[in-house]
Amino acid sequence: MLAGAAALAGATATAAATATPAQAVTAAPGAAQAATPSGASGRRERTVVFRNVRPFGRAKAVDLVVVDGRVSDRPAPRGAKVVDGGGRIALPSLVDAHIHPDKTTWGGSWVSRRPASGIADYVAQDVELFRSQRRPVVERAYGLMSHAVSRGTRGMRAHADVAPAYGLAGVEGVAAARERLRHALDVQIVAFPQHGVIRTPGTAALLEKAAREGLIDMIGGIDPIGFDDALDEQLDVVFGIADRHGVGVDIHLHDRGEKGMKAMRGIVDRTRALSLAGKVTVSHVFCLPGLTDRELGSIATDLGDQDIALTTVAPSDSLVLPIARLREHGVRVGLGSDGVRDSWSPFGNADMMHRAHILGWVTDVRLDEELTDCYSVAAHGGADVMGLAHADFKAGSPADFVLVRGECLPQVVVDMPRRDMVVHGGVVVARDGEFLD
Repeated sequence: MLAGAAALAGATATAAATATPAQAVTAAPGAAQAATPSGASGRRERTVVFRNVRPFGRAKAVDLVVVDGRVSDRPAPRGAKVVDGGGRIALPSLVDAHIHPDKTTWGGSWVSRRPASGIADYVAQDVELFRSQRRPVVERAYGLMSHAVSRGTRGMRAHADVAPAYGLAGVEGVAAARERLRHALDVQIVAFPQHGVIRTPGTAALLEKAAREGLIDMIGGIDPIGFDDALDEQLDVVFGIADRHGVGVDIHLHDRGEKGMKAMRGIVDRTRALSLAGKVTVSHVFCLPGLTDRELGSIATDLGDQDIALTTVAPSDSLVLPIARLREHGVRVGLGSDGVRDSWSPFGNADMMHRAHILGWVTDVRLDEELTDCYSVAAHGGADVMGLAHADFKAGSPADFVLVRGECLPQVVVDMPRRDMVVHGGVVVARDGEFLD
């Protein structure tokens, strides 16, 4: 389905990856620099120089100047803190646009999974696993989220189950983990009705409460037809809460064929009617890859017009989204991890560089520009979905980057070297693959 550079982010991402960073400056070691002026309040700006790094794997190493957490094109002041990059490649940190940290058993004992034949079976096993865990959600979520930071993640959209079986324990646990990680990770929380909005009484009230109390950033939904069997009722509840409380929407849509497309049309219609353009995301969207080019162009036009974002976890060559075609219509597309070592699957590692590698693998890419595009989707695609500025080394951009040893960006996507240093807002938050508390 997807092959070649056109399969992913296209020429824009490739150009960004090969451009000379505007802020990169070189200076002789120890050279005197003009002092950086203090801000209007008289506070001296915090400046760090990351010396001897190669943004995007360029051949010549430079010094990267960071002022108050943002890349600068100004010379560094005398006496500024210096961090030696040792000639490593500097790459934008990554964004996980779809992950479930509340469900994880990460860091705990091995859990043997049982067969399951559909969402209802998995949901029942979710509850059993939740009740069997001795560690609270906050501890498990924090362990996974801090691990993600150590692997180069700067932001994530975290889906947390909301259902009568849990109350708001999942949301509250992830929110507490987010607070502990606020210096290292930007997090958006989705109240996710995994058990259904309509089929499980009491869920809608919990979603409303989560939004009313300001615990979440987005309201979720799940297969309005295939699982909830209540297209209009579910979408009316989800979009109604979003409209009343000023939060976004992120709906899981696994339904394929006409069921999925009918749900998509309902999502587009409500986004338009409630003027929620730019605040709605649909995750997985398995109904899109099988469309004809004409059908895809039609729905992509609607998605672009309403600025509805999409996310994929690249589960297979037949289910990964047609990213390039969607982006031709202005559709924001992000990449995510999905579940990590939960009742659904023993797999997953919250490593978005690995997920970029998987994206390249399932789409059968081979060329350097194609591999570069895989990384761009994992870095900038997710940032677009979350509304974060690109960490692209341009002056004024967030100083969120990772340092690795390697030859070039395509080789890094293939080999996935250790993240020697992870920087968030100009502060080193992980070294040698280990998170720094």
